[in-house]
Amino acid sequence: MKKLFPFLLLFITSFILFNCKEDDEVQVQVDYPAVYDLRNVNFSYNATDGWSYGQSFKKPLLDQDYVVIFRQTGTSGNAPVWQQIPRTLYLDQGELDYDFDFSKNDFMIYAGGTYDLSTTPQYLNNQTFRVVLVPAVYGKNATLEDLKKLSYEEIIAKYNIDESKIGTL
Repeated sequence: MKKLFPFLLLFITSFILFNCKEDDEVQVQVDYPAVYDLRNVNFSYNATDGWSYGQSFKKPLLDQDYVVIFRQTGTSGNAPVWQQIPRTLYLDQGELDYDFDFSKNDFMIYAGGTYDLSTTPQYLNNQTFRVVLVPAVYGKNATLEDLKKLSYEEIIAKYNIDESKIGTL
């Protein structure tokens, strides 16, 4: 029996080494909603940030989570039409820009432009946004530049985000 033990140990070690791969995918369950709706958003003005709206996440994000924000521009049938921000709207009054930034604790949406935005309150009040979190598990396969090229539907499909569990902040 003592003579078989080293061979048995060698066999088990070899089996483990040859059957484990470094690139095996790890399945990670995201324990927070990955899509949030923001309804009836009203931008407020301050001298530092201009027109802005901020919100905190209920739980801090992981360091490699990405945030992508869409503004509802209308509907097609009964379905909302989403437009990714940053976005520039070219209006008769001038240019209106929507932009955002985020940290793992919160995000801020900004509205700025080449004219007095208070003259077009329809673009500052009662706005609807959708905040999409691309979980950190996909961080190695996603960059902000890649995400900027994708529509809402493409992001949901590509990163297998469960759209049926839309949360609120």
